[in-house]
Amino acid sequence: MSIHATLMTAFEQGRALKVISGLNNFDRDRVASVVRAADKGGATLVDIAADPTLVRQAKQLTNLPICVSAVEPDLFVTAVEAGADLIEIGNFDSFYAQGRRFEAPEVLALTQATRALLPNILLSVTVPHILPLDQQVQLAEALVAAGANVIQTEGGTSSQPTHAGTLGLIEKAAPTLAAAYEISRAVNVPVLCASGLSSVTAPMAIAAGAAGIGVGSAINRLSSEVEMIAVVRSLVEALATVSRDRVAV
Repeated sequence: MSIHATLMTAFEQGRALKVISGLNNFDRDRVASVVRAADKGGATLVDIAADPTLVRQAKQLTNLPICVSAVEPDLFVTAVEAGADLIEIGNFDSFYAQGRRFEAPEVLALTQATRALLPNILLSVTVPHILPLDQQVQLAEALVAAGANVIQTEGGTSSQPTHAGTLGLIEKAAPTLAAAYEISRAVNVPVLCASGLSSVTAPMAIAAGAAGIGVGSAINRLSSEVEMIAVVRSLVEALATVSRDRVAV
């Protein structure tokens, strides 16, 4: 089965788990730990920075599909030449702390420029959570029309949980869950719900209409690879508790 077919099957089942090492993470050892954890923990794919050296390293460590993230279209070309299986415009979270905003026209222009360079690669695009929900939906529709194969949501950095424990985890995930709910009803491509998710809220993402989830900091902030693997496995198990077949979307 091709990479594309494998991913689409996971999306159709609502079981896709993307482990994200970070768009600005170029630490080879840290990235290697995240890739190994994704592989051993049973993730569907791994997302790393669009760097040819990191792509070649990841290809030696796992047979999982390798997604690369960037906000500069030219970077995708060399990463794909190095073996990347799919690309992601986004994972914007690391930029917000720097005061860098991505508005709808820029994200659409990046998508169009990327498609011009790489017309056939599987393309995922993140919809910025800084946009009001109705504008997120409008952008998602425009991105699909421009050639996006997958839409990714975000929102963990904008939420400010006021409670501890399970209630706090649900509060943290609320923005990205809301985006997944609205966008999944407006587009006919898989929606990957990412940013601020946990094993508590992963099933909620699928129930909201997502085809899978993306998780980054909950895994790559850990210092132990054993701990990383445990978190990946807990997310895989959480996704197994819900089926898109039983949820009306």
